[in-house]
Amino acid sequence: MNKKLHIQSYCHIRNGQISLNGETAYADDAESFSAFMKSAYKHFEIDHSKFFKMDSLSKLAFMASEMLLKNEKEKDIALILSNRAASLDTDRKHQASLSGLGNHYPSPAVFVYTLPNICLGEISIRHRLHSENSFFVFDTFTPDVLYDYSQNLLFEEKAKKALCGWVDFDGEKYDAFLYVVANNGTFVHSIGEISRLY
Repeated sequence: MNKKLHIQSYCHIRNGQISLNGETAYADDAESFSAFMKSAYKHFEIDHSKFFKMDSLSKLAFMASEMLLKNEKEKDIALILSNRAASLDTDRKHQASLSGLGNHYPSPAVFVYTLPNICLGEISIRHRLHSENSFFVFDTFTPDVLYDYSQNLLFEEKAKKALCGWVDFDGEKYDAFLYVVANNGTFVHSIGEISRLY
């Protein structure tokens, strides 16, 4: 395990802005997350009709991963994501659909997103990945777990690359920081460097 891994690229989505490797790729002053995602989808000319059926957490993870993987040839990419709210935003919508009188048949379209790891499936479908994936729930961004997990997967040759990071959505609050770990890249893969880029 003397070989050093690197951070190949990284993406942030925060406050109406999408940045790639520290440079603004898109910005919009839309009042809602939904409107922001719709305008970004159109701006980047993404062709994936299922995008509009996704819950907000999946849209956030999908958009960040799209920035990093849209030209990626490698398909053996592990997915290691985390957040603090799990699928709470969708869980609230699902609960609301059960609470009213006569609402005995909640929408399957909402229910299907009541697990945070569904966004991993959406990324895998889009990029045809057949790789290991995990979704962790922590109180705060925890780079050491992401670091250890991705290092082990790549050194044990269980994946060629790893898409890691934080993707959190609750109400209208959203924060995505995803990065690709690979053999080559601009930054040495370390807990300190992950924290600095975050």
